[in-house]
Amino acid sequence: MLRELASGVPYGTVVGYQKLAARVGEPGAARAVGAAMGSNPLPVVVPCHRVVERDGGIGGFGGGLETKRALLALEGILPPPLF
Repeated sequence: MLRELASGVPYGTVVGYQKLAARVGEPGAARAVGAAMGSNPLPVVVPCHRVVERDGGIGGFGGGLETKRALLALEGILPPPLF
């Protein structure tokens, strides 16, 4: 799962938890994807901030939601924060 995220979700793109689970052959394992992202030991190398909720929410992030928002803004996925 982490390998697919590292190689299959390029800079400036996102993938949903459920879609990532399906890409690794486990379509019903969206919660397992979330758990794997939460225990990611190398968030700089394996960009778990690029995994988002399918309803448009940004989901969680071990480094905090403000950090996730800033990383997504840096990649052009979200608008930059106003302040």
